[in-house]
Amino acid sequence: MTDADTSLTAVAPDAPDTPDVPAHPWEKLGPERLELLRLAPLATHRSTGARPLCFAELGRLERHHREHSLLRLSLQLPGQRLRAQHNVLEVWVDHLRQELRFGPDSGLVIEPQNRGLGRFLLAQGVCWAQQKYAHYAIEGGALESNDALSDDARLRRDHTLGAQGFSIDYPDPKLLKASYAAAQVSVLSGEWNTEKVQLLPLVEAAALLQQADQSLHEQDVKHRQKDLRLQRLQREDGGLRFTIACLVAFCLFQAGLLIWIATR
Repeated sequence: MTDADTSLTAVAPDAPDTPDVPAHPWEKLGPERLELLRLAPLATHRSTGARPLCFAELGRLERHHREHSLLRLSLQLPGQRLRAQHNVLEVWVDHLRQELRFGPDSGLVIEPQNRGLGRFLLAQGVCWAQQKYAHYAIEGGALESNDALSDDARLRRDHTLGAQGFSIDYPDPKLLKASYAAAQVSVLSGEWNTEKVQLLPLVEAAALLQQADQSLHEQDVKHRQKDLRLQRLQREDGGLRFTIACLVAFCLFQAGLLIWIATR
């Protein structure tokens, strides 16, 4: 505790403590089902950098109750270490109020950026909600200012939300503050750019692994054949070098012999 905190406590010793809001029992639950995503290779972007081919793990969690339902989607890339609330989309459903809310409360933060993952997660959440709750209203909210640190980032965010059917409102003429809204779930779009992000079924993922393993085996066979050929050529080269050395030595001997005969 800092000195400032100590002084505030001494000035107001009788101030009531803020009651801790109990965490929802579904808050800490991890994914129950995992799927594989293929992120297609894209051209290098001037602000977000290289965008090579890579794969990601999509985790799904569903919970249902007579009062609430939850869909939580999470993304994980190989070697990626992020905060717990990053790469997570939550869809909370309040059945009593017939209202749906997108989360988490800290905002949707996606890494890597500009790969189509944000739109993909929103589309997955919309498709899930439209199956049973298409007539539910949507609770709008404010957009984090960190999402619009540059004009390019703001335009990408607004394009993603607009493509899914959300309306963006800027009460601030400087475009520093914004909010999103939609009338109800049925007006949203569950489409995404399938050329950027592809869901791979387990059978197709297994086929890709089998094809990759077969390709590696074929490459290994080719390398072995090249190594054997190189070793054979090296042996032949060594034999030719020895033969040439012998011929040179014999020629020198003959030349020396001829010179000795001519000078006697």
